[in-house]
Amino acid sequence: MLMRTDPFQALDRLSQQWFGSGFGGGLSRSAVMPMDAYRSGDEFVVHFDLPGVSPESIDVDVQNNVLTVKAQRTTVIDENGEKVETIISERPTGTFSRQLFLGDTLDTGNIQASYDAGVLTLRIPVAEQAKPRKIAITSGTGERQAINA
Repeated sequence: MLMRTDPFQALDRLSQQWFGSGFGGGLSRSAVMPMDAYRSGDEFVVHFDLPGVSPESIDVDVQNNVLTVKAQRTTVIDENGEKVETIISERPTGTFSRQLFLGDTLDTGNIQASYDAGVLTLRIPVAEQAKPRKIAITSGTGERQAINA
């Protein structure tokens, strides 16, 4: 089971409403890491949108059933490796971080991660002890005793 939490979500929403994006091209920039999560068979799949992020800057770690994803998007650099004069900047830069609290029923030791077309995909298997299983029913010895009244 995944539990979603973002302690600053309400503050981000309030600042978006308060500042909006109409003051000088956007004083308030959203620095979120949008995600989708769903269960597919015996695993949970989580997709994080990270367009323009170098795969080398992505860090995924799990500690005490808390999954942390960190990524960094740098400023625009030209072919020579030099910073360029920015005319319009709508994509947020800097470090992004997101945490998910994972339930005890997930196998955090076997998480698989892949990054393709700006989407980080994590596959988190359900722990073996949490999977449903059939219980075998055995019968008695087969001998029946007659009751005399």
